[in-house]
Amino acid sequence: QVQLVESGGGLVQPGGSLRLSCAASGSIFRIDDMGWYRQAPGSQRELVADINRGNSTNYGDSVKGRFTISRDNAKNTVYLQMNNLKPEDTGVYYCNAGIRTTLWGGTANYWGQGTQVTVSS
Repeated sequence: QVQLVESGGGLVQPGGSLRLSCAASGSIFRIDDMGWYRQAPGSQRELVADINRGNSTNYGDSVKGRFTISRDNAKNTVYLQMNNLKPEDTGVYYCNAGIRTTLWGGTANYWGQGTQVTVSS
């Protein structure tokens, strides 16, 4: 069984920073792409950023230049550094990972439980 556990959310003022972490644990052979998505009330879940094993990254247009995604393959962990936060960044942030649990198995998609980020004065 595989689990993704996020941490680091909270309440921050506009212009502030937060760092999210997501650690994968359980029966893991290899983790491929990892990423962060977010969902605001009444909105669809959207991509914030993702990163592959070679550290190539992709960002949503609204966070480019403000957020940075990184990963530590030895710790099975992905991070999201969020700077210059805006009220429109408010939402539940979900960690996502494509994980292979055995050498011969396929890659399955896993989600964390989500962590709330609120940007407000």
